[in-house]
Amino acid sequence: MKINRITEKDLPISSPGSNAVVNFKGLTTSVVMIESDIVRNGKALVGYGFGSIGRWGVGGLLRERFIPRLMAAPADTLLDDAGLIDPFRCWEVAMANEKPGGHGERAVALGALDMALWDLLAKAEDVPLWRLLANRFRNGVADERVEVYAAGGYYEESHSLQVLKDEMQRYCDLGYTSAKIKIGGAVLSEDMKRIEAAISVLGSPSALAVDANGRFDLKTALSYAEAIEPLKLRWYEEAGDPLDYRLQATLAEHTSTPLAGGENIFSSQDAKNLLRYAGMRPDRDILQFDCGLSYGLPDYLKTLSLMAEHGWSWRSVHPHGGHQMSLNLAAGLGLGGNESYPGVFQPLGGFADHIVIENGSVRLHDTPGIGFELKPKLWDWLRSL
Repeated sequence: MKINRITEKDLPISSPGSNAVVNFKGLTTSVVMIESDIVRNGKALVGYGFGSIGRWGVGGLLRERFIPRLMAAPADTLLDDAGLIDPFRCWEVAMANEKPGGHGERAVALGALDMALWDLLAKAEDVPLWRLLANRFRNGVADERVEVYAAGGYYEESHSLQVLKDEMQRYCDLGYTSAKIKIGGAVLSEDMKRIEAAISVLGSPSALAVDANGRFDLKTALSYAEAIEPLKLRWYEEAGDPLDYRLQATLAEHTSTPLAGGENIFSSQDAKNLLRYAGMRPDRDILQFDCGLSYGLPDYLKTLSLMAEHGWSWRSVHPHGGHQMSLNLAAGLGLGGNESYPGVFQPLGGFADHIVIENGSVRLHDTPGIGFELKPKLWDWLRSL
């Protein structure tokens, strides 16, 4: 097996509304296409990947460093013992001459490249990615269904409570039983009205999570924690800056509400520090590490190993991103569930069009690879590459 060419291009995934920190108008992500010399049904076998959702495109890093390193490497140095592409060996080649630290946009670029490699390998083995992962890392055991929740509740111009309630009802109609909304983009009293409006549709506070997207200082984080404590929400996500471990630890000391975080932790080293110093509680808290934002699966597996060393179950992980890669990881590696973006960040948000959400969970696809081909609008765009 040989890589013939690698192409990258920005994919526009702008979405209406904003969270407490950013507006998503004009947002992009980097898509990677890896074409191999294997021919199936008269066409070259191709793997696709992207840098998850919520960060900007990183084409410069891919074009100038990572893609040239892979294309310059002797073909056999990128293969496993069976002669197929080896994402781990490719990762080592791509990261040659990179200094430790600096886990930002570089981690996103590697995440996109690595995702395409795993999609390609699963297609070469003619299995869905979740099955490949279960066979390699879980003795063949895969979850038949994955719990999913609908992420939305962004701030729109009118700040209408009825608009928010209508959105929550759409998620319920689709089969979701839990959802997440944004907080921190309004004053506490207004956010509490938004929370109460969402609960009125979902039917239970335990079905609702809230996300501040790192907006708060410690004083504000604690005031929100005090206000929502009696409600017993599903979780309170990313109250402060993702690297402010002391804020997170102090917050954990002052609330019994489950806390969530980790989507903006871009390496196993930063994950280690989060587990060491952020005071997060394995018995209730949620970790949201996103493979597509954190160097891809080789480093993600290191993070999962660190969790076990610190007393965490992999079931505590509900990956950020709301996309098919994370869904495959959840089923194949036995994670706790997965985020979903059924109404935003198109064409990437949500899962394969034929997947039905039943009582808050989904059954995985049986198509080789990650399953991008099962989203017609996304597939049309990918084929244009």
